[in-house]
Order: sequence, then C-alpha cells, then structure tokens
Amino acid sequence: MNTSSLTGKVAFINGGSRGIGAATARRLASEGATVAIGYGASAIAAEALVAEIEARGGKAIALKADASDAPALTRAIDSVAERFGRLDILVNSAGVLLMGPVDQFSLDDFDKTMAVNVRGVFVAAKAAAAHMRDGGRIINIGSTNAQRMPFAGGAVYAMSKSALTGLVKGLARDLGGRGITVNNVSPGPVDTDMNPAQGDFAASLHGLMALPRHGKAEEIAGMVAYLASAEAAFVTGADLLIDGGFAA
Repeated sequence: MNTSSLTGKVAFINGGSRGIGAATARRLASEGATVAIGYGASAIAAEALVAEIEARGGKAIALKADASDAPALTRAIDSVAERFGRLDILVNSAGVLLMGPVDQFSLDDFDKTMAVNVRGVFVAAKAAAAHMRDGGRIINIGSTNAQRMPFAGGAVYAMSKSALTGLVKGLARDLGGRGITVNNVSPGPVDTDMNPAQGDFAASLHGLMALPRHGKAEEIAGMVAYLASAEAAFVTGADLLIDGGFAA
C-alpha cells in the first residue's frame, strides 16, 4: 500500500469484483481505505480480489449484493456500516450493457437495464446516505454514451446512463447540507471484459476518439480516488468525462 489519504475511511463498491470496480477497490485500498466489495455473481473473483488486497497490506471484505435486488443491496450496505461502525464512500460500479434496435429490444432487457443501471444506483445511494457522516462521498460510474451515442442499438443503455446525470444533480442538492458530495465519473471505451481493447468494435470506437485507444481501468479508478479524497470536497453534482475525447 503506497499512500494513506483515505486511512480510516470505509468504502462500499457496488459491482467491485471485476473491471473498473475491481481497479477502484485496489486503488482505494492502496490509499488506506477499508474496502467492501459487493458482487452479484462473481464470488470467486471477489474473494480473489480480497486476498490480493490483503496480501499487499490492505483491508477488504467481499459480500453478495445483487444490484438489481433492492432489499439485498440495502442489507449489504447496512451490514458494512454496522461491521465497521461507519461508511464514508459509496462507488456505484455495477452495470449492464444490453444492445439492440428499438424494434427488437425486449421489455425484459429494458427492465433489467433500468434495474441495475438506475434503480440500483438510487437504492445504494439512499442506503449509504443513511449511514454517512458529514463529508461522505457518493460516486457513480456513468458513461460518455450519455452525451454521445454514435451508433444504432444503444438507446436504452444511453438513456440509463443519462438518467444518472439528473440523479446526481438532485442528490447533490439533497445531501449538500451535510457536506456529502455526489458525482458521476463517465468513461469512454475501457479495456474490460465488457468492452475489450482487442474486441470486434475496438477500431471503430477508436476512430471516434481524440486519443485513439481504450482507457485503462486504473485510469478511471484514479478519477474515482480523487473524488473520494478531501481534495474534491468542492466538487459535487458533476458529470466528469474520462473518455479520450469520445464526446469531444
């Protein structure tokens, strides 16, 4: 562990076992936070990440918390606050990417997208805010597609991420009196299982960007860590792009 700017803080990462969530867990732990890794189905990956963080001198636990199951997600957040006596940081990283043209997109897929990408974020924020002291941090992983969707089939995904922009503005007002900040981090293409840098669509995505490459999960985690820090105490209600110029 290389820094201590978050020493004494407790973070819950919703969707923390893989991709951007896992990179964020590593980064926050490296800065001294105790990290609770919420996962839906990736128990093996979550436990392996806990072992990795602990081997490097950090503190972490893993617990099942399906982002689409509101009671289970609330119980998981409550249990973290009870176990450690506090909750300082919430990172909403769980998400689904379901694509298809409107005439073929099922209502089941629509409901699943909204349940995870929007409803789950609201449920987690509500549960976490009940435990946060003044100065807490709520950070959502949005998407540059909220601002630019340059190909067909992404309407519902783009809508779900656009909804987070309005949500953080409202929550920033609701919680600002307690010094709790609420922000989105909105990545462009990032090299994860969901969107690999060597995938079939990588070249077409790079052609839309000012920096023609996939981002790294660690780069996104760096922005999350900034928003979680004391340095970002005056940043709230923001949607911060980290997309290589995808939306430029």
